[in-house]
Amino acid sequence: MIIGIVLGLIGGGGSILTVPVFVYLMYINPVTATAYSLFVVGISALVGAIRNIQKGLVDFKTAIVFSIPAFIAVYITRKFIVPAIPDTLFSIGDYTVTKNVGIMVFFAVIMLVAAFSMIRNNGKADKITNGKQLNYPLIFLEGFVVGILTGIVGAGGGFLIIPALVLLAKLPMKKAVATSLLIIAIKSLIGFIGDIETMEIDWEFLLIFSGISIVGIFIGVWLNNFIDGKKLKKGFGWFVLLMAIYILFKEFSA
Repeated sequence: MIIGIVLGLIGGGGSILTVPVFVYLMYINPVTATAYSLFVVGISALVGAIRNIQKGLVDFKTAIVFSIPAFIAVYITRKFIVPAIPDTLFSIGDYTVTKNVGIMVFFAVIMLVAAFSMIRNNGKADKITNGKQLNYPLIFLEGFVVGILTGIVGAGGGFLIIPALVLLAKLPMKKAVATSLLIIAIKSLIGFIGDIETMEIDWEFLLIFSGISIVGIFIGVWLNNFIDGKKLKKGFGWFVLLMAIYILFKEFSA
């Protein structure tokens, strides 16, 4: 329920909660957890995207330019790159860094970078005028890079997509949130197809979890009507920062 509310409210962050919940509370290994996260967040985001389309908040042109390279990259990553990563990455003395630890640490590092970007640029992007020509080649490239990164960590990528939409596509925060849900849905579900072909899926668990998350996303989308976009952006950045620190603490303390 909480994951759905967060996703509907800020257009991302669902996977920031989903992956740690699967790994630390349900003891699912990170590779499987990242796959399950793609499905849960993808289905939840699709429901939220449909609601936002009805409200006229989705920028379809930007969503298409971003989504095409992103879903190609995330499918290739989940189908070929992730299965090819060795179980043991490297060893330093008696300390061994495994594939699972590496994925979680990489996940946290990406979150830290995105968090600092959101906090540092808070308010600046909203002042950009709509008269300027949008940098679609850069948006296309950003989509491909985000597809690879989020494919590795199994995240929907809202914490990377939203800054890109605000800073590169010059979308207002609330429109960026709405558009990011559509991008997350397309990219996550296509990425999950790559996982279906390489691992066993517990469909009963996934459908129950996703169903509850969908209820939460309706609440989140509704709450979005009452929250200021600038405060939403800054709060989102601090939320991502705290979750990144938590994951790093858990991995290194273990």
